[in-house]
Amino acid sequence: MNEHLLSGLLILSGLVALIIGGEVLVRGASAVAAAFRIPPLVIGLTVVAFGTSAPELGVSLQAAFSGASDVAVGNVVGSNIFNVLLILGISSLVTPLVVSSQLIRFDVPLMIALSCLTWGLTSDGVLSQIDGMVLFSVLIVYLAICLRTARRESKQVQQEFAAEYASDSKKPVRMSVQFALIAAGLVCLGLGAKWLVSGAVAIATWFGVSELVIGLTIVAAGTSLPEVVTSVVASIRGERDIAVGNVVGSNIFNLACVLGLTGVISPAGIPVSPDAIRFDIPIMVLVAAACLPIVFTGSRISRTEGVVFLIGFAAYNYLLIWA
Repeated sequence: MNEHLLSGLLILSGLVALIIGGEVLVRGASAVAAAFRIPPLVIGLTVVAFGTSAPELGVSLQAAFSGASDVAVGNVVGSNIFNVLLILGISSLVTPLVVSSQLIRFDVPLMIALSCLTWGLTSDGVLSQIDGMVLFSVLIVYLAICLRTARRESKQVQQEFAAEYASDSKKPVRMSVQFALIAAGLVCLGLGAKWLVSGAVAIATWFGVSELVIGLTIVAAGTSLPEVVTSVVASIRGERDIAVGNVVGSNIFNLACVLGLTGVISPAGIPVSPDAIRFDIPIMVLVAAACLPIVFTGSRISRTEGVVFLIGFAAYNYLLIWA
């Protein structure tokens, strides 16, 4: 019983450390980016999206180095499913999500294409170093496109992101403090990832379920908590582009940066479970495609579509646990 309690405490401590680390990292990195005159729109869609994906990155790297490859893959795939079905579902219930940003409407097809690319690269049962490089190269191109197109966004969209992410020009940014925040955030992420992976593997062994299922459920939900807070709060404030952009941007970072970088760093690549290839990754592709209404139906996710997302999330988890 003591070992089981310890595993639960490791998971809880890991989640707390990941949330704190991600928040501190976002604050420090956003302030540094603003000091270098990076547009608030780019900060919101890249720096913040990366920051909210930082827990996934820490967990997947730790899992890969620990030999828990199913946790590494399940964390990314489960987080992407969680982000769209649950977070966008809840956010659209708060207020229908009408997207004005041209860049976000570009991000949605890119997210779908990346999901399909990931499915293709992992279909042979392993994400090799070359596969990881391919995914990570997409991230570099994406960042360059963000920087180029941010200036052509409408004033309404730029003002929405500026209200949230622009720094106060009257207050000088102390770079040493911001870099200290970034360092502290990275330390918290490292510790949190180690604790969470250790506890998750122990719980999986205790309950007799696969590490993939633990990665797709407990770990994925825990590492997606920053996205929950950011998107739901943004929808309550009426910042609909931020609510959607955070989810879509985080999903792009999860695949291109988290999975790509994990594949690059792993010398032998990351083994991918046949169950993930047959079921979970195709579900991730379908869930990404479910965001197409943002592009083709007046750039809108209605409350009805939000309810459908939530029903889909419940059905997926039922099938996952039942199977």
